[in-house]
Amino acid sequence: MKDKAKKMKDELQRKSDQKEKDDQKARDEIQSLKTRIQKVEANDSKKQQESIKQNQKNEKFEENVKHLIDKTIGLENRSRRHSIRITRLLEYHNKRKILDVILQEIIQEKCPNIIEQKVKVEIERIHRSSPVLKPQLTTPRNIIAKFKNYQTKEKILQAAKKSFIYHGITVRIPQDLAASTLKDRKAWNMIFQKARKLDLQPRVNYPEKLTIFLQGRVWSFNEIEDFQPFIKKRPDLNRKFDAQTQNSSESPKDIKKKNFSEK
Repeated sequence: MKDKAKKMKDELQRKSDQKEKDDQKARDEIQSLKTRIQKVEANDSKKQQESIKQNQKNEKFEENVKHLIDKTIGLENRSRRHSIRITRLLEYHNKRKILDVILQEIIQEKCPNIIEQKVKVEIERIHRSSPVLKPQLTTPRNIIAKFKNYQTKEKILQAAKKSFIYHGITVRIPQDLAASTLKDRKAWNMIFQKARKLDLQPRVNYPEKLTIFLQGRVWSFNEIEDFQPFIKKRPDLNRKFDAQTQNSSESPKDIKKKNFSEK
C-alpha cells in the first residue's frame, strides 16, 4: 500500500515537474516572442524615422531644385528684358525685306511718337525664334528683337498693347520671355478670356500672375490651383464661369439648333 502511495506521489511530482518545465518553456517562448516583437517594432520605428528623414531630404532637395530652376528662369527672363517678340508675321516677309527694316516700319507706323524724326531705333539684334524653318510648322516663327535701350522697348510695348494690322496681317508685340514662363502664362488663357467677358478686368502680370478686379479690390493668383478654390467659395461667380465655359464650348451649329428648337 505504501509502495502504491509512493508511486502515485512520485507520478504526481513528475507531472508537476513536467508541467513546471512546460510552463517555463512557454514563458520563455512568450518572452522570446516579446523580445522579437520589440526588435521588429524598434526596427520599424527606426525605418520610419529613416523614412521621415529621407522624405525631408527629398523635400529639401526638391525645394533646392525648384529654387535653382526658378532662379535660372528669372535670369533668363532678365536677359530678355530688352527684347520683344513679333508674332504671326508670315515667313515670306523675310524674303522681301530684312527683319530690321520690317521692325523699323512697324515702329514708324505704330509708335511714331517714341522716336525722334528720321532717327533709327538702335537694335542690338533681331532674328526668328528658330534658325531653321521646319516644314511641319503650321504657324510662322516668332521674331525676337533686342533693343539697346530698355526704355525704348517699354515704350514700344505700351504703344502696341493690342494686336494690329501690318500689310494685311494681324500682328502682336508682347514681351519676350523664357519658354517656361510663356507656357505658364498661356495656362491662364481660358480663365483670362472668361474673366474678360465677365468684365473682371483681368491682367497677367510678370512673370505669370493673374489679377482680377472684383468687389472693389484687386485679387491676385500665382497659380491656377489658387484661383479654383477662390471661385468655388463664390457660387454666383462660379456659375457665371461655368456658363461661360458652356457657351464657349458650343459651336455655331449647336447654337442654331438650340434656337430653332426653342422656336
